[in-house]
Amino acid sequence: MDIRVAAYGVIIRGEHILLAHWNASARSGWTLPGGGIDPGEDPADAAVREIREETGYTAELDRLLGVNSLLVPAAQRSDPSAGVPLHALRVVYTAHVTGGELTNEIGGSTDRADWFPLASLGELDTVGLVDVALEMLQQPQTGAAADLS
Repeated sequence: MDIRVAAYGVIIRGEHILLAHWNASARSGWTLPGGGIDPGEDPADAAVREIREETGYTAELDRLLGVNSLLVPAAQRSDPSAGVPLHALRVVYTAHVTGGELTNEIGGSTDRADWFPLASLGELDTVGLVDVALEMLQQPQTGAAADLS
């Protein structure tokens, strides 16, 4: 089994959410900006780095929403030739834009970024992580785990 640890940011401004268009192999969909954590990299640093790479924006994290664990059977992976299941651990934060300008990533796993009305998410081809993160937002935050510091 392969393991992939990644970090993502939920960025909502007014009634809009920032999403990146994931486009890998024959699969695609709108997702949260974020991605794989480099060896030795702090998850928070990875989320900020990935947001910048995929959207052009600099961002600051507000709080940890949670960690989602997903098991993907080998046949359902974006690269089924891997031949083994994938255990995806997804660290999700809330964040806000502090600078930069909207820019599409070139040569990465995403090819576009944009703001979408929250009310229109049902009309978009989103990946499951978007729903997972929005559910996390609805959960009450308590105790030290709610704070980023």
